[in-house]
Amino acid sequence: MGDRNVNLPPGFRFYPTDEELVVHFLHRKVALLPCHPDVIPDLDLYPYDPWDLDGKAMAEGNKWYFYSRRTESRITENGYWKSLGVDEPIFSSSSDANIGMKKNYAFYIGEPPEGVKTNWVMQEYSLCDSSSASGTSRSSSRRKTRSKIDYSKWVICRVYEWTCDNDDDDGAELSCLDEVFLSLDDLDEISFPH
Repeated sequence: MGDRNVNLPPGFRFYPTDEELVVHFLHRKVALLPCHPDVIPDLDLYPYDPWDLDGKAMAEGNKWYFYSRRTESRITENGYWKSLGVDEPIFSSSSDANIGMKKNYAFYIGEPPEGVKTNWVMQEYSLCDSSSASGTSRSSSRRKTRSKIDYSKWVICRVYEWTCDNDDDDGAELSCLDEVFLSLDDLDEISFPH
């Protein structure tokens, strides 16, 4: 399990790309290979509300990372995670092969389906079936005898609070650009060409 209080050397940040999360972390977890540094902890996401992740998951800035088991139930004490659409494929930069999938979720407070959408977002990364079954059949059979846990069901989650929500522009919230214009002192003094 990853160390939640990891101390990276000065100047180092944990800022992985989608491809790096799948190849260097999730694939190694599924294949039971060591990952150095072992910074991402195992965490059962679903009992926790997103604001409770601090101190439990690997934090970098305003993002939290952790391994979790794939599950159908995404209900927490105060709300639930709802899918935002279809899975996005993740491609290898070296071979253009599909190496994983990313699914986006939004956190809603309340009970489904009447919950209120929040600014919390979760990106859930999973391996493609071909990626999770890679390796020789001999090494796969050795792994299966070593443990009865199906490691192909692991996912990596990245959770963060979206700070400028202009995707659902229903007029209730201002976009970032609207806020900039409203922050100007005197809009009346600006002369516009006629």
